[in-house]
Amino acid sequence: MNELPVDKGTRVTLHFALKFTDGQVIDSTFDKEPASLEIGDDNLPENFEAYLLGMKAGDQASYEVPPEKGFGQTNPNNVQVFRRSDFSADMVLEPGVMISFADARQTELPGVVSRVEGDEVTVDFNHPLAGRTLVFEVQVIDVEPAGPAH
Repeated sequence: MNELPVDKGTRVTLHFALKFTDGQVIDSTFDKEPASLEIGDDNLPENFEAYLLGMKAGDQASYEVPPEKGFGQTNPNNVQVFRRSDFSADMVLEPGVMISFADARQTELPGVVSRVEGDEVTVDFNHPLAGRTLVFEVQVIDVEPAGPAH
């Protein structure tokens, strides 16, 4: 069994699950192929990678991730109010609907409608998981030295 601990420069094969604290699953590989990633390749947010450091093949753990280590706190500046007339007439606008906007640099910016009142449509551009405490469950299957970058 490989005793190499997870660190920068290693490739990790693992199962992971991301859940809300009430047990609702957001994402999980436990029921499919394990994920394989290189530490530092930005496949996982750095904060999540930090939880893996030092783990070895066969290790299993569950971490509670506060918002500041997950997807950040909700930023009130990321909530904007539009007029109904800013949207095409046939567009369904109701809370929970996700809309993709292009910002000035034509970067896709997803927003979720949080409120519709009269002619006002409130759209929240915060990450959907912002402000939430998450449970990060990990089972490390294998750790190997990452080869030269492809």
